Amino acid sequence: MKFRTFKRHFREGSKNIWRNSWMTIASIGAVTTTLLLVGAFLALMLNLNHVADNLEEDVQIKVLVDLTADDKEIEAVGEQIKDIAEVDTVDFSTKEEELRSLVDSMGEEGGAWELYEQDNPLNNAYIVKTTDPQDTMKIAGEIEKIDKVEKVNYGQDVVQNLFQFNEYARNIGLVLIFALVFTAIFLISNTIKITIMARSKEIGIMKLVGATNWFIRWPFFVEGLLLGVLGSILPIIILLTGYYYLDNSTTALDQFSFMTLLDFHPFAWQLAGLILLIGAAIGVWGSVMSVRKFLKV
Repeated sequence: MKFRTFKRHFREGSKNIWRNSWMTIASIGAVTTTLLLVGAFLALMLNLNHVADNLEEDVQIKVLVDLTADDKEIEAVGEQIKDIAEVDTVDFSTKEEELRSLVDSMGEEGGAWELYEQDNPLNNAYIVKTTDPQDTMKIAGEIEKIDKVEKVNYGQDVVQNLFQFNEYARNIGLVLIFALVFTAIFLISNTIKITIMARSKEIGIMKLVGATNWFIRWPFFVEGLLLGVLGSILPIIILLTGYYYLDNSTTALDQFSFMTLLDFHPFAWQLAGLILLIGAAIGVWGSVMSVRKFLKV
């Protein structure tokens, strides 16, 4: 496409916005509201995914070695665990370390357990993490079959519910976002439909003198693109400002290591770029839908 032709399409697309100023304002307002909701859901969903990933990364398997196992058998258990392909890290914890950890975790009440230092009833243990947290249950099942393994703990019910909740949350978030995006496409499409209907005679004349459908379509594509981009500016400003203040005022969550927001840099700018891209795509796709149906004159 020649630059002169592109310039003409851009100029005509811009004029279409001014010619239908009230519909343009209504459309931009609707797109702004929709993109604000889409952006908020995106920020929420991405941060929930971040928290979910942190929780999943904290999932570990504690392998309790049989109390009757000698040093060689304990070492053999560790080697067999390391040989499992999906295992990422294996850390050994002696029964003394396990007792100290138990005492520390119980605070003042843990003092009673110090009486067992001479006759420690706890097991030596291996702390195992998998490469993919989703493999935790499968790997735990394999470890249970190893000789001299007394018990495998990984919070079975909690882990399974956690993975299911994360999956449901992600799917519901995607459905809501797609529904909002579809609504915005519908609004922009209706605006451009009105523009095309108002100029149907002009379009008919252009076709009679030899203008191709693509030559006629381009200004409407530009109009849809501009509507989408203009409608994304205010949501970007509001969301970036709100996220900045939220990111700097979450001290109440600092005590929970997994409850952390994505860093403002670069997440906020990625979110802004994504909203701008969604706005532009919504505008162009809305024009495609309307032009395809109403250009038959």
